[in-house]
Amino acid sequence: MTNRIPQDILDALTDVDMPRLVPPSELDETIRLDGHVVPVHRCGCVIVGSGAAGLRAAVELKRRGGDVTVISQSAWGGTSACSGSDKQTLHTANTSDQGDDFKAMARAIRAGGAMDEDTAYIEAVGSTRAMASLQYLGLPLPQDALGGTLRYKTDHDETGRATSCGPRTSRLMVKVLAQEAIRLGIPFFNQTTAVKILTEGAGATRHTVGILAIQPRFQTDDNPLGLVAFQSGALILAAGGPGELYRDSVFPNGCFGSLGMALEAGLELVNLTESQFGIGTRREGFPWNLSGTYVQAIPHIYSVDETGTEHHFLADYYRTTQELASNVFRKGYQWPFHATRMLDFRSSLVDLAIFREGQKGRRVFMDFNRNPLPVPGDLPFSLDRLDEDVATYLGTAGADQVQPIDRLRHMNPLAIELYRRYKVDIAADPLEFAVNNQHMNGGIAVDTWGRSNISGIYAVGEAAGTHGVTRPGGSALNAGQVFGTRVAEHLAASGRSAHPADGDITTVISGAVADITSALSTDSPLSYRDVRAEVQARMSDHAGIICTPDAVRNALKAATALNGAIRQNGLGHDRPGQVARVLQWQQMALASEAVLAALNHYIENGGGSRGARAICEPDGDALPQARSGPLDAYRFRSERQADQKEQILVRLDQGRIKVSTRPNRPFDETAKAFFERDWPAWLTGGIYDLQDTPGSTG
Repeated sequence: MTNRIPQDILDALTDVDMPRLVPPSELDETIRLDGHVVPVHRCGCVIVGSGAAGLRAAVELKRRGGDVTVISQSAWGGTSACSGSDKQTLHTANTSDQGDDFKAMARAIRAGGAMDEDTAYIEAVGSTRAMASLQYLGLPLPQDALGGTLRYKTDHDETGRATSCGPRTSRLMVKVLAQEAIRLGIPFFNQTTAVKILTEGAGATRHTVGILAIQPRFQTDDNPLGLVAFQSGALILAAGGPGELYRDSVFPNGCFGSLGMALEAGLELVNLTESQFGIGTRREGFPWNLSGTYVQAIPHIYSVDETGTEHHFLADYYRTTQELASNVFRKGYQWPFHATRMLDFRSSLVDLAIFREGQKGRRVFMDFNRNPLPVPGDLPFSLDRLDEDVATYLGTAGADQVQPIDRLRHMNPLAIELYRRYKVDIAADPLEFAVNNQHMNGGIAVDTWGRSNISGIYAVGEAAGTHGVTRPGGSALNAGQVFGTRVAEHLAASGRSAHPADGDITTVISGAVADITSALSTDSPLSYRDVRAEVQARMSDHAGIICTPDAVRNALKAATALNGAIRQNGLGHDRPGQVARVLQWQQMALASEAVLAALNHYIENGGGSRGARAICEPDGDALPQARSGPLDAYRFRSERQADQKEQILVRLDQGRIKVSTRPNRPFDETAKAFFERDWPAWLTGGIYDLQDTPGSTG
């Protein structure tokens, strides 16, 4: 039997219209520099990014009396508003039927290692508050008839803490938070690209005084680059992850993040070795993760070569039809590639097989109108011949339909509707896909209040490096909501953002403008398009799911050489309208070098395969097997347990990338709060650690 959901309900959960922004008031203050007249907007706090995490910080800070301004390259155009999957979820601690509690949830969040234990606990404790407040704002999270939240199991989650509004969960989150931000009168500067963090002081006294951005509507003869300065005593970086870093990416186009800009400002970055890769549709069309019910419907997966011949390539890897079909299903909640799941004929062997087809120049497709073809010599596909966990799931879901498209329609009709909105009818035609980069688990190093190593600068969402090697699916959304709230609480307690900034920062802005103009050249042999092609190819080809020590080492040398050439020659551009993009690619090249430096450090110091990447070498101790025999080219190093206990830090020092390590911050699970003893710290603000020094990330 198929669930019949009225079309108007499907439409409402798929076509999510975003609110219209109110144009900000005109700026009547300017700073005159040599060749530039730069408009200035003063505020207490400027937030870079208009996704779910940035909007949460904006709303919470405004409610606490903060003077807040949001700037965005493209409002409602980022990852949380435009990307995701049918299981992009918000976490909630379970009721006792699953034996869950906050400490158990924290252990699950940090289970892969290289994550601060206190951060994991903060995310667990804050999850119920984040969910409840979103429901209060109107997020339609599903409930049963008695008011309980409907939940399910997702990747790296054996308890079943996830819940979802469907494939547009994160966009719906952005919508309700945006509506609240507009209702509160928070100014938004849209089509505004942050390009330079402004700081004063040195050492322990260094602090932010705002950010310099480019806005085309401010472009005049006196302001040829369209510069605008946002002067503030607090800065929250919430611009998401570096989606443009990879050619093979499921990020929406134009997602640059802020890691390169952060490096230039002297911020420390952490865990840049940790990302997520998995199957998804190509970004040339409509990029989307193919997790959840897309694969739990068990479609037929095949490739096509240059002659148009189909190849049932998964049959070369799995021993039986049952094993093949069951592992395609498991990609639903084991979506991210993980090196260890290439072993013992498990689910990441699917990723490796797809990756290898791509290397052969073949295109890979998912056909929802065909069940998987049999492995040669074995029985045909049957719902009666599936592994126990798969059969139990489909049986409980009532997904006993003959064809994959009917099973998908029964379990998740929104999955079909979503692609149909983008002129792709997966009910009629096969869907092309590949293994793509999806998420940066690392980012700006922050402490338990979201503070960076420079006073007044905070980071939330994917811009912050709060994740470790693995994370339960959907916990990134939760982390952004929890830390968006905590940053707002900390800023409100400090009073730093209560009033618009004052003082004269002409000298700081002048220096920033000089740095920007030095990066630009009309006659440079390098164009930003050249840099884009080189960076994306290098990262996808040598820093994706399969890495070798030599390839990473050589990629780092090439990235370092590229940045040296950029510093020497600048980047060419044809017209002022390209300047923002030029600067973003100059910073993306720097971020690429930082990622490769961290990865090379990890590998050269004996680091093994974990999370996103398999470190392959001839004498590796782990050997994936296929039906056709050992996959010797993909023999890999196993992870060392000791590496799970530390994190890799990266910073820019006089133009050179410096790499170091630090142990994870611990969390004492035996410690207990005591009301009368601990209440005064809350009443007096002692919990906020408000000494006027940069936040300690160690």
